[in-house]
Amino acid sequence: MFKIWAKVISDGKIVKQLTYERADKFTYSQFFNYLADICEGLDIATPILLKTHIFNYAKFNTVRFSKSDFAETPDFDKLVLDNIVI
Repeated sequence: MFKIWAKVISDGKIVKQLTYERADKFTYSQFFNYLADICEGLDIATPILLKTHIFNYAKFNTVRFSKSDFAETPDFDKLVLDNIVI
């Protein structure tokens, strides 16, 4: 089981948030699927996922997606995903 806290930040404030949890074991090969589910829950576009994003999440338990990581320009500053350690 794992949990991810997703935050949409605009002007330094959290405007939307979501706690995503799954009963199965976390795998990095499924990270895009987790990201797509989170973005659907937040009703935002899914950002482009790069290898550096996955490495940052693996090493620091957090990843930040800025406006430049989205194909469409979003109306917020960044999307932050934090691993919730159980």
